[in-house]
Amino acid sequence: MVRYLDRFFQFTAAGSSLRTEVVAGLSTFAAMAYIICMQPALLSGSLPGMTATGMPMDALLTTTCLVSAFGTLLMGLLANYPVGLAPGMGSNFFFVFSIIPACAVALGVAVGHPAGWQAALGVILVSGVIFLVISLTRFRSALIYTVSDSQKSAIAAGLGLFIGMLGLRSGHIIQIKGDQLALGESFSDPAVIVFAVGLLISAMFQVRGWKGALLAGIGGSALTAILLGQIEYKGIIGIPANPLPVMFRADVGSVLEYAVKLLPLVLICVFMDLFDTMGTIIGVSARTGLIKNGRIERGGRVFAADSIATVAGSLGGHSTVTSYVESAAGIEAGGRTGLTAVVVGICFILSLLFYPLILGVASYGPTTSAALVMVGALMLRSCLDIDWSDASEAIPAFLIIASIPLSNSIAGGIALGLGVYPFIKLLGGKGRSIGIFSYVLGILLLLYLLFRIV
Repeated sequence: MVRYLDRFFQFTAAGSSLRTEVVAGLSTFAAMAYIICMQPALLSGSLPGMTATGMPMDALLTTTCLVSAFGTLLMGLLANYPVGLAPGMGSNFFFVFSIIPACAVALGVAVGHPAGWQAALGVILVSGVIFLVISLTRFRSALIYTVSDSQKSAIAAGLGLFIGMLGLRSGHIIQIKGDQLALGESFSDPAVIVFAVGLLISAMFQVRGWKGALLAGIGGSALTAILLGQIEYKGIIGIPANPLPVMFRADVGSVLEYAVKLLPLVLICVFMDLFDTMGTIIGVSARTGLIKNGRIERGGRVFAADSIATVAGSLGGHSTVTSYVESAAGIEAGGRTGLTAVVVGICFILSLLFYPLILGVASYGPTTSAALVMVGALMLRSCLDIDWSDASEAIPAFLIIASIPLSNSIAGGIALGLGVYPFIKLLGGKGRSIGIFSYVLGILLLLYLLFRIV
């Protein structure tokens, strides 16, 4: 068995071993397992302060594990890369706060009506197909350089602020008073205590360099919530919920019917997935020696696996499935091949055995609030990669970072910054430093803002 695995994954040639690959897989899973609790709560709209989307949380929990396992196994078996995949943080917020409302308005239904979230899944499916086509052509390289590194970093930072703000609201640290954000009134509130325990545990793990900081924080919050009587204990092991209520519900027909209104959202999804995958894969490839002569080895297979995972994720009822930067935990543990990813995929499948426990944790919003703040803080580090010395980069970047949380619109913030970016370059005498695709994208996004529906 070991010889067969080595022949397929070639971990010995990569300077690894079976034991190392397994340990690396467990490390990566521990770093990204928080998504199992967070994704169902978010997509169902169950977090405090959110509007219910109409998507059932129990079915979403089951499919979160299934689509994550499928994408990760595909990455390991097709591309032989030590990378885990799951519904992406950031793109899931974009799905809930921008795509679902936009689709609901386009179809003339209320947020929470099945037609709204089914059309939103159609947007993800179409974007996944486009990404797959791009992945199989040289057009991929052209699109990667359409948006500058500063603007990519700004998008991540803006999403980080948005996610962190939602975490603070979910943990009752801040609240809305008279249409304004303010500090919560009672810091003896059980939600605040649950948040504080989770934050301190996650921060301790992060500062000490221990693996699984977010998962540990969620665990500490969950235990605190149980002790405070906020979570009803329903067991540890059980049969997972039926996934069919959210599977194969993507409504592509509505996306095509309202293409003029929804196309900008499709394009943003494509670019977000492209940037997420590119950033993660470049980091992983550089660390594992898979960049040779400036080219990523098996890069086409990597992007194909990621895009297929997005298509499968939409069919499974989820927002964009993408490569996780938390895969770095496994890389640091010595993972060098796709066997690491296979171990992660198996762990996602085994997680279904603990369905009652995970559902109980996900059902109480404050248990994941500290993890949201931690994710926001980590994403905000991308501000360091923005070229603040160049005003033509800094101004659009600031518009993105500030507009996303302050306008409560992820799509609007991204569209504003990327929309004005090429024209600031042009008026500043740097118009030739960017490609034609930047102008095309800028015009499309400005038109989206002019005729936007959310």
